[in-house]
Amino acid sequence: MKELLDSKKKVIAEIGINHNGDLNKAKLLIKAAYDAGCDWVKFQKREIDYCYSEEDLQKPCDSPWGVTIEDKVKGRELGWNDFLKIDEFCKNLGIGWSASCFDLVSQRRLHTMFASRPFNKIASAMAVRDTFVQAVAEQKLFTFVSTGLFKTVEDIFDCTKILEDAECPYVVMHCVPNYPAPLERLNLNFIKVLVEEYITGSVFKFCKGVGYSGHEISLMPSVVAAAYGADYIERHITLDRAMYGADQAASVEPQGLKRLVRDVKQIDTILGDYDKVLYGDEKNPITYFRDDV
Repeated sequence: MKELLDSKKKVIAEIGINHNGDLNKAKLLIKAAYDAGCDWVKFQKREIDYCYSEEDLQKPCDSPWGVTIEDKVKGRELGWNDFLKIDEFCKNLGIGWSASCFDLVSQRRLHTMFASRPFNKIASAMAVRDTFVQAVAEQKLFTFVSTGLFKTVEDIFDCTKILEDAECPYVVMHCVPNYPAPLERLNLNFIKVLVEEYITGSVFKFCKGVGYSGHEISLMPSVVAAAYGADYIERHITLDRAMYGADQAASVEPQGLKRLVRDVKQIDTILGDYDKVLYGDEKNPITYFRDDV
């Protein structure tokens, strides 16, 4: 917890399922995030039988793993033994990791196996499910909650009340759930609303910050979000945006990630404070003009 609160402008590299079920690709993505200066990496985890009906699994779907949805969703999923190796890899490298789960079985198993992970993440699709939010809140781990599928700010209040009642520390993340998200839909001004409601006010005692989870192609919105008050920036990353997968096109490649992290981390320095300051070493243009004419 202390590490999360000591300094501002943290960047989470969302690997998600962009590893395409390949542990070696997952490690390359972790290393790319580490090299770029990201603070943490995050994956996704699903227990397939709890997330899909048998009817859905048998529907046709061409993918690198076969011809059904079952082939695709199982082929792109990392197993729990893979996450044991990821845990060891991250510890050796020196970067924290976690995963957003899409069913209660995965969430509880993640907590049992990796109780020392730095945070939980509630994806937009799960934030609208009170039972799931309650289960996460009861773990009382620092939690990021994406708000992409809520219709009103009051809906967000209802969700975070569950976390407040459980005394679970959390960050509320502005999010637009399009992959990739068009720039005209990002509505980054809403970050200011969240800051006003959750940070400036005193009603939400367990909110520890506001964040932004972006799915757009451009790097600029993440920097703008940070300037608007988002202290936590989450972005999908990939080795190659041309790779197979629904999230790849909305992801940032390693070189872009380095630029994004660099720019986001400079925001606090650039913004400074609210005082007018003259440091004394500036060139004074007045000295170039006579004062007798």
